[in-house]
Amino acid sequence: MQNPYAHYKQTAVQTASPEKLLIMLYDGAIKFGNQAQEALEQKDLEASNTYIGKMQDIIGELMVTLNMDYDISKNLFGLYEYINSRLITANIRKDPEPLLEVMGYLKELRGAFAQAAVLAKAQEGQVVNGAVNFEG
Repeated sequence: MQNPYAHYKQTAVQTASPEKLLIMLYDGAIKFGNQAQEALEQKDLEASNTYIGKMQDIIGELMVTLNMDYDISKNLFGLYEYINSRLITANIRKDPEPLLEVMGYLKELRGAFAQAAVLAKAQEGQVVNGAVNFEG
């Protein structure tokens, strides 16, 4: 029997909008980054390796879902490559500094995408089929 929480999370992912999925990926990467940092502080090298690996998996997912027809996607791809290289450095050296750097980027990107999603949703509500929606 599946854990009710796991079932809830699976349903949440399957029914989420693309914007929400993007935010969920950033949230996951940030969560694993916090766990990796805590593991490094406790000298739990196996756990830090696991959490950094999970962060790299998420960064890889972010990279493969980019639409490379847009310049912004090419820029994001380069940033994700850099983030991944810093995660490798943090993992090999067991150094929290590159991890902290990456966490700053992830938090900033998450905030920017969350704000963009809110603005897009607001604009979507104002324009329906090319007409202004006065009903809200």
